[in-house]
Amino acid sequence: MMPANTSEILSSPASSGMRERLIVALDVPNAREAVGLVRSIGDAAGAYKIGLQLFVAEGPAIVRELVASGRRVFLDLKLHDIPNTVSHAVKSAVDSGASMLTVHASGGAAMLKAATEAAAGRLKILAVTVLTSMDEDTLHEVGVPTSILDQALKMAALAKSSGCGGVITSPREAAALRKLLGDGMAIVTPGVRPAGSEVNDQKRIATPAEAITAGASHIVVGRPITHASDPTQAALAVIREMEQTQLSK
Repeated sequence: MMPANTSEILSSPASSGMRERLIVALDVPNAREAVGLVRSIGDAAGAYKIGLQLFVAEGPAIVRELVASGRRVFLDLKLHDIPNTVSHAVKSAVDSGASMLTVHASGGAAMLKAATEAAAGRLKILAVTVLTSMDEDTLHEVGVPTSILDQALKMAALAKSSGCGGVITSPREAAALRKLLGDGMAIVTPGVRPAGSEVNDQKRIATPAEAITAGASHIVVGRPITHASDPTQAALAVIREMEQTQLSK
C-alpha cells in the first residue's frame, strides 16, 4: 500500500498529468531488482524504461512481465541495422507488448520507414538524435562535423519525414526540436537530473522543470530515483518539480 499522502498527490489532476510524462529507467542487472523497483515506485511513474543491460540479461520475458502487471514499457534498444533486420525486431517488440521503442535516426530513412511500418501503429517508434553522453568533441570524433544542435535538428527532421512517432534528444535541444516538429510528435528527454543530483555520465542535462518547459513530452530519470533510499518519494519529488512549470504560468 502507498502512504495516504502519496495517493493524494497522485490523484490530483496536475500530478496525474505529469506522472504520465515520467519514465523511470530500470538500469539494473536482473529481473529481481527491476520488479522490486517497479513494486516500490508503482503508480508514481507513467512508464518504465528497459534498456540494453536488463534486456540482454532477461530478454523479452521481463517486458511481458511488466506489461502483464499493468505497466507501460519503454523499450530502449536503439536499433541500428539494415531495414529488414530492424523490421523484424520491431515486430518482436510489438509482440512483447512494449509501448515505445528506440531506433537510431542515423540509420537512415529506409530503416526508419521499415521500423514505423513494422510497428503498424501498435508501438511508438522514437528516433535517437544525438546521445546525451556526447559533447561537440565526441560528435566530431565520430566524423560528424556539425554542432550537436544542427545534427539533432537534421535527425529530427528525418525522423518526422519517415513517420516516426517521436524523437529522443537531450533537454538542451528540446526547445529547438519542438519548434521544428510542432506539437504532434513526442520528445523524450534523457539526461534529466533533479535539482542537486549528481550528473554521472550525462553531459547535456537539465532539471525536470527545465526539460518540460523546453518542450519535452516525457522525461527519463534513472539513478536519482532508483538509487534513492525511498524511490517512490524520489519519483514524487520529480513530479513536483515538473508541476512547477504549470504553477509558474
